[in-house]
Amino acid sequence: MRIFKTRWLVRFARREGIPDSSLREAIARAEKGLIDADLGGGLIKQRVARTGKGRSGGYRILVAYRVGDRAVFLYGFAKNDLDNVEQDQARSLRGIAAKWLAADDVELAEALMDDRLQEIEHGKEQ
Repeated sequence: MRIFKTRWLVRFARREGIPDSSLREAIARAEKGLIDADLGGGLIKQRVARTGKGRSGGYRILVAYRVGDRAVFLYGFAKNDLDNVEQDQARSLRGIAAKWLAADDVELAEALMDDRLQEIEHGKEQ
């Protein structure tokens, strides 16, 4: 399973203090079938805890996800800032999710080289 963050999510996670280990844990839960919400088209919503607190009051992260293959963290928000994404946002994010899930190894390598994506490696923190 390869796990990536978009440039936007890298900045969001840094600003909010969300470690890569929390993002990996969200995907580990998804791999066990524990998905907080399936928004269709390969887009899921996972809850991520605030540091030192639980997941329920933490962050909601939207992820392009294909079981056993790849996950791309696309967008996040704090639960206290926004209850949920609007339908038009979800539609746009499903399109973005489809693009990343369809990307081949060459496209992923190019996205990594030009910093559109950053890979989350097991055991390494950003």
